[in-house]
This record gives sequence, C-alpha cells and structure tokens, in this order.
Amino acid sequence: MECFVGIDLAGSPKNPTGWACLQGNSVKTRELFSDEEILLETFKVKPNVVAIDAPLTIPIKGITRKADRDMHRYGYPVLPPLYPAMKALTYRGIALTQKILEGRIEVIEVHPTSTRKALSMPIKDWEEIQRILVEMGIQVSEEPLTSHQIDAVTAALTAYFHIKGEEEKIGDSVEGYIIVPKKKPWREVQL
Repeated sequence: MECFVGIDLAGSPKNPTGWACLQGNSVKTRELFSDEEILLETFKVKPNVVAIDAPLTIPIKGITRKADRDMHRYGYPVLPPLYPAMKALTYRGIALTQKILEGRIEVIEVHPTSTRKALSMPIKDWEEIQRILVEMGIQVSEEPLTSHQIDAVTAALTAYFHIKGEEEKIGDSVEGYIIVPKKKPWREVQL
C-alpha cells in the first residue's frame, strides 16, 4: 500500500516537528524533535513520497524564489527562505532532504496552509480541520491532534495529490517547486 509521509518541520530540534504517515485512509502521527528521530520514523515506513513543510531550496539572488513570488500571486502567502526568521528552518529542511534523497525517496516542498486554502478548508481552526479530515474518511490515530500533527497530515495529503497528478507545481526547475493540490472543495476528495 502506498505510504505518504508529511513533515511539519520546526526550525530547531528543541521545538516539536509534526510527523504523519498516511496509508490508504489511515494516518499515524507523532511529534518528533531531532533529525535522527525524523529520519528513523520516515525510513521505517518506506514512504513513496515525503512532503516537507519548509523551504527546500534557496534563491539564486535575493531572499525570495520564483515559487515564493508565484505563491503570493496565487493567493498563497509564504515566507521567503532567507527571511531572517526562516533561515534555520530552510537550512534544516535542505539537510533533511539530502538525507532522505540518499534513501532514494522522493521529497517535495509543500505548504499545508495553502493546501487547506486550495481545498476550501479552514486555515487555522485546528478542531474544525481535524473534524473535516475525519469527515473526508481519514482515520486519525490520536485525538485531539496538535497543530503540528494536523499540518503534517495536511502535508501527507498533499503528497497523495502529487502522486495522483492532482497538483499545481508552483515555481520553476531552477529554484524549485512548491506543490499545492488543484483547487476543489474538500467534500469532493476521495482517498
């Protein structure tokens, strides 16, 4: 069965990183801290795709990439990778990506808030988002989920859309893409 891992990466290992594994309509979630924990859990489930909520490339010039500018144009505001508050997250995301790629696993950059916006879901109402995920048919292992776990589940869901070809690739091959599902109401999503 296909497995999709979503990672809501924290900028520092001192803060919780949301981690989720979506298989079929069942999802397991965790909060992890160190890169080693994240890699161990990820390699253990042998995912088809890992979707990371963090910038995974840096701009050629300046602090923004084409993907960041395009996301803003499409109504999906993201923070630039080299914005001072984002630098640690960006470099941690790049380092994790390199290690995951060494395991021959595809990695994509995602933005869970934009995924929810594309699916006409609430952006930050965590209780309502979790209720909608359950209504979509996703069997959640723990209740209630933290915001980090919900972002990780949303990232894993974005990886599912990526594999199914139901995605928008925003950006370019030079500075990288951010993957967002094609716009449709969440009620039309079938796992």
